[in-house]
Amino acid sequence: MNCPVCNKQTKVVDTRLSSDGMGIRRRRECLACLYRFSTVEEAELMDLIVVKRNGRREAYAREKILKGILRALEKRPYTDLRLKKLIHTIERDIQRKKVPELTSDELGAIVMYRLRTFDKVAYIRFASVYRQFEDVETFQQELNALIRKRTQEHT
Repeated sequence: MNCPVCNKQTKVVDTRLSSDGMGIRRRRECLACLYRFSTVEEAELMDLIVVKRNGRREAYAREKILKGILRALEKRPYTDLRLKKLIHTIERDIQRKKVPELTSDELGAIVMYRLRTFDKVAYIRFASVYRQFEDVETFQQELNALIRKRTQEHT
């Protein structure tokens, strides 16, 4: 990796697990100007194809998942660290499937599963778009299922 100051070669002087446990933090030093900086290395989902409902195929894009989750989390309390961990957990669930292709329905189900425990309001918002609720009754059924699950957890 090159130095952000002088664009010369750098060396790694320290390596450790990142504070969130989801990546590797490397402390680097420029061989020319001696500037020190840190980088974070994370696993990336490569070569995963998402099959859309209309049959179209496209490469997995973390940004799309993040955008949908952020829309569902609008005006909800959360920290950047918790959001980052949520995205990593979703991507870890995807990796555990060990498949080259995933349908958008399967991907949406993974996101909904993780959002349910992250933020109930965001979960309902995401589900209403993902499941394309046609009417109030369908929306109410989802709310009732969430309430039943919450009641079971507290008994």
